[in-house]
Amino acid sequence: MKPVKKGTQKSTKSTIVAGKKPMGFTDEERAAMRDRVQELKAGKEDGESAVLAKIAALPQPDRGLAERLHVIIKANGPGLSSKTWYGMPAYAKDGNVICFFQSAQRFKTRYATLGFSDKANLDEGHMWPTAFALKQLTAAEEAKISALVKKALS
Repeated sequence: MKPVKKGTQKSTKSTIVAGKKPMGFTDEERAAMRDRVQELKAGKEDGESAVLAKIAALPQPDRGLAERLHVIIKANGPGLSSKTWYGMPAYAKDGNVICFFQSAQRFKTRYATLGFSDKANLDEGHMWPTAFALKQLTAAEEAKISALVKKALS
């Protein structure tokens, strides 16, 4: 029988490099998760007024984008109810989020986002977009969003 070699054993604890933050959720992501917990605790409140309050609290230019999106989505998705989702405006059908807005400034990103969940009927072949970057809304973008909302509900 051969003797067992004794070697140095590596610690199972991870080491943090000096000056670098550990990887994980950002402050903005943690705030969104706290918002979601509050939404779940609140239950079924008046979603429309909650969404309008969230939109009103956004800084420009995100507030302008969210206000315009709200009008477009409500006009083209009459069966959608407004609700907040992770602290952002969202629109649901039968309790399931179909589409949502994400603020660029809240998440410190280069652009705001209009996203669609897997409940949206946007399927096209084997691959299709589910999120769209928003810098500004022109008549052309508004027409595309109107068509997407209608398709998502088809």
